[in-house]
Amino acid sequence: MRNKLTSLLLAAGAASALICGTASAQALKVFVGGQQRPDVMKQLFDIYERETGQKVELEVGGTTSEAQQQYLTTVLSSKDASLDVFLIDIVRPAQYAAAGWAEPLDPYIGANKAELLKRYLPAYAEANNVNGKLVAMPAFADAMFLYYRKDLLEKHGVQPPKTWDEMVAAAQKITGAEGNPNLQGFSYQGAKIEGATCTFMIPFWGKGAELLNNGKPSVNNTAGKEAFQFLLDLKDKSKVSKSAIAEVTTEGTRLDFQAGNVVFAQLWGYGWNRFQADDSSVKGKVGVVPLPSFAGGKPVTCVGGWQWAVSSFSKNKEKAANFVMWMSGPRVMKELALRASNLPAIPEVYKDPEVLKSIPWFEQALPVVQTARARPVSPRYTEVSETIQSNVNAVLAGVKTPDAALSEIDSRLARIYR
Repeated sequence: MRNKLTSLLLAAGAASALICGTASAQALKVFVGGQQRPDVMKQLFDIYERETGQKVELEVGGTTSEAQQQYLTTVLSSKDASLDVFLIDIVRPAQYAAAGWAEPLDPYIGANKAELLKRYLPAYAEANNVNGKLVAMPAFADAMFLYYRKDLLEKHGVQPPKTWDEMVAAAQKITGAEGNPNLQGFSYQGAKIEGATCTFMIPFWGKGAELLNNGKPSVNNTAGKEAFQFLLDLKDKSKVSKSAIAEVTTEGTRLDFQAGNVVFAQLWGYGWNRFQADDSSVKGKVGVVPLPSFAGGKPVTCVGGWQWAVSSFSKNKEKAANFVMWMSGPRVMKELALRASNLPAIPEVYKDPEVLKSIPWFEQALPVVQTARARPVSPRYTEVSETIQSNVNAVLAGVKTPDAALSEIDSRLARIYR
């Protein structure tokens, strides 16, 4: 039996059909990044168009969160009305609210907001509800996991690692035995992108540290030094990662693993669907587990995910809001799970029999997503992330020492958070 909120969401979809069916001449233009599976999004847009009569045009751009942010900043800062709806990273809602770029959805949701938001994982409901206003709706959740070559671990009698030391030892054993110079032990993101922020925060959090203490930046400390040393050791000491790890992007990790050239990879949920494609060299050979922990510590991961927002400058706000409500419902989240291995932001979808049959590891994914750590929320998040990612990249590239990087991170963040 459907619960009350399912009925509310389906009713919102029905309402959108009535509204859009009578006024569909004006197409909605929706922006999706190149990494957010625009091919799958287009399939879902076509379903919406068939069911409601509302035309939806897809605009695609940018393969990283930064590139998409740069484009949207250009469009929205000029108050351009050409876009009606767009996807934004989970770290962006507060920034878009402060800039006045995201239309508050409260007048359009047609249901009790508190009850509606209970449907979603708390991290996503909280990220989108800024200063009491609902500025976006969850598209899908995400977190970083450890992907591994199931076939290689079985071949060499290795169990999936639970600690980072176990991961390093396993990677060294397997790459040494395989004797393949193209086979990397562990891939992660060191390029100057949003992923590099998570690359640093995961071992930093893993050491029991927090970015802010009493509202003040606290990075230039023992945990910060140990986090950087851990990352450097992966390429310089154990040599399980590329020496040129500072050049590796999210897609770089995904492509290298998919080509069969990586034993372990730190990557978001979307990788699974790509790895099972017919053109994948690792189809049927992949396992997924939570990221390892340091000895005596607890595993941590970085929360991710994308949100649907309506442009404050759209000339079709009501129709755009109806579309966003439909795209953030359980039906679409199930389809995104099945078609793209996107993690749902609605817990009940993780237990759907069809989803679990297609993606068995989703059964273990929900607790990981529920406990994933959020990057710092700030209207000036772009500056926060740029500060961290640029210094992480510089350290991994060998052009800055960890001490210099930590000092700069602390001083720049202090100016942002003062």
